[in-house]
Amino acid sequence: MSPTPMTPADVRTSVAAFLASHPPEDRTGFLRARFDAGLAWLHYPVGLGGLGASRALQPVADEAFAGTPDNEPRRIAVGLGMAAPTLLKHGTAEQRQRYLRPLWTGEEVWCQLFSEPGAGSDLAGLACAARKDRDDWVITGQKVWTSQAHYARWGILLARTDPDVPKHQGLTFFICDMRAPGVTVRPLRQLTGEAEFNEVFLDEVRLEDTLRLGEVGEGWSVARTTLMNERVSIGGDALPREGGAIGALARMWREQPELRRAGLHDAVLRAWVRAEAVRLTGLRLRQQLAAGEPGPEGSAVKLAFAGLLQEITSLELELGSTLRHDDWRVDRGPQPEFPSRTPTHRYLRARGSSIEGGTSEILRTIIGERVLGLPAEPRSDLAVAWRELPR
Repeated sequence: MSPTPMTPADVRTSVAAFLASHPPEDRTGFLRARFDAGLAWLHYPVGLGGLGASRALQPVADEAFAGTPDNEPRRIAVGLGMAAPTLLKHGTAEQRQRYLRPLWTGEEVWCQLFSEPGAGSDLAGLACAARKDRDDWVITGQKVWTSQAHYARWGILLARTDPDVPKHQGLTFFICDMRAPGVTVRPLRQLTGEAEFNEVFLDEVRLEDTLRLGEVGEGWSVARTTLMNERVSIGGDALPREGGAIGALARMWREQPELRRAGLHDAVLRAWVRAEAVRLTGLRLRQQLAAGEPGPEGSAVKLAFAGLLQEITSLELELGSTLRHDDWRVDRGPQPEFPSRTPTHRYLRARGSSIEGGTSEILRTIIGERVLGLPAEPRSDLAVAWRELPR
């Protein structure tokens, strides 16, 4: 007989029992114990931070843990949303045991080493090279738009191991030691004045073969797991009723009636309805995830989220804010200030939402071909060795 599925009441009981025996004064110890108890991400296997329960029960656990130490989910978003599900599906037992616990507790921050100056939207065209040297791999190349690389301990890295086969076939996926000799991280100043992103230079960086994730030459398959989860991570959290950008806009509308103008009333209501539609779509997608890994449908949620965020932050400015240099520009070195402090800052930061996690143009192509089943665009580069492609 299969075990009886866990219920929300079971989750609340488990959390209450945990809290009764684990005082939260020691933040790190508390988070480690929560992971070991299987109350980190409930749908993960037993022994890896979960109980093998339904993914739909995670919000119940998170609500029950409200007010206790958290793992700074904004700071470790790359690890939680991209590295962890990739490790779970493609990692060895040893890799999962080594990396998942400190990833979830926030003791080890992860970054994503995918995009390059010549391979952004066309990620499979990347040039970062990995060559085998006895039992190690030697990595040489450049990555760009790497969030949190300036304090990351590990990076998920896609590199080319065979330039003589078509571009999707010659890639291999690695875990990059960001403290290894030859790794150089330089901040990239963005429109808000922050340096949330970085460019990373890899100069003869040596990685042991134990840091390879998946088989040699199957990196694109591993990377697709990462990319699908990235889009769900960005768009799936959409905009809760009183949170995110729509919550800020709604509070401004309610609390500052002097800013209201009749012509904006319909626009604010339409944005609220769209936000609710995106939220419910993200909720439905999460329910579908209980039956398997993310599919191309996550691209639709991320696409809708990007346009909605830009619309909402534009409405905030129309409600009375003005673009002032001292209102938004900050200079905090390489450490980004994640909370968007002002409407102007939120407006400027939202410009990047249609680029990060896959450009809106690429996502529309994915939706058309893989969700709607439309004919694929003609491609002449899929059967040609990467080395022979114009770059």
